[in-house]
Amino acid sequence: MPRSTAKRAQQRILYGVVISVLIAIIALVILGKTGSTKDSRVPVKSLESAQQADAPLGFPLPSTRKAPPFDPRFIQLTAFERALIPTATRMAAAMGTAHGALSYNAQHYWDNNPARGGHHTGDDINGIGGMNTDLGDDVYAIGNGLVVYRGEPSLSWGNTLIVAHRNSQGKILLSMYSHLDKSYAAHGQRVHLGEIIGTVGTANNNYPAHLHLEMRDSTGIYIGPGYRSNQGEFLSPSQTILKDTGTAPDNLFPSALSIAIKDQQERRKEQFFNSQ
Repeated sequence: MPRSTAKRAQQRILYGVVISVLIAIIALVILGKTGSTKDSRVPVKSLESAQQADAPLGFPLPSTRKAPPFDPRFIQLTAFERALIPTATRMAAAMGTAHGALSYNAQHYWDNNPARGGHHTGDDINGIGGMNTDLGDDVYAIGNGLVVYRGEPSLSWGNTLIVAHRNSQGKILLSMYSHLDKSYAAHGQRVHLGEIIGTVGTANNNYPAHLHLEMRDSTGIYIGPGYRSNQGEFLSPSQTILKDTGTAPDNLFPSALSIAIKDQQERRKEQFFNSQ
């Protein structure tokens, strides 16, 4: 091959290498300009508990490379928590019952309250004296269970506990105790029927003292509003507890207050007839 021909071939190879390098540099510059400078990785979520989670659940969407807003209704009991839930062989009232002249239901489950936005999701249990006479009174676990939430979801909810129970049929139910002044049970603690788990409060002076008690056919740790339009997973606390008291309603002793009123009526009748 003549020397001039070989020299031209070397020049073509050199030109090709230079052009390839330039194209690669231009491509890298373009990718650097068009790509996001933000770290698109999703922070790792703490799995210690739902309350201590430091980042939202979910995966980044391909279109935005960001995780969608987290819906707390997806917080579910873990398999380990489910295994620890004890069986509530029977249940009892959280603040004593009207039969013992200890409490009354000031606002029943599913009472309609348009001013508050719908139907009441639980029972408002008051001490027999009403208003703040029951402030600081003991609140008892309605049955054997596992504390799966302890915190203050909002100022209007106040201190709140959620306890998971397994009924005699093996079904998981949740009881929620809100507006507490003090909460004694720790997250992850097993509690037994009748154990003192808190005291009646006012939810940061938002309401007269009472216990807001809810029952749910659910395994999700979602607080939500106290009034809603659809029942969903919510159950009547009083009816659920009554069903698992272990005795028929007619076997319960009558209310001490009703006995006193009946005796007073009998005495008035007797006085009336004696005066004739």
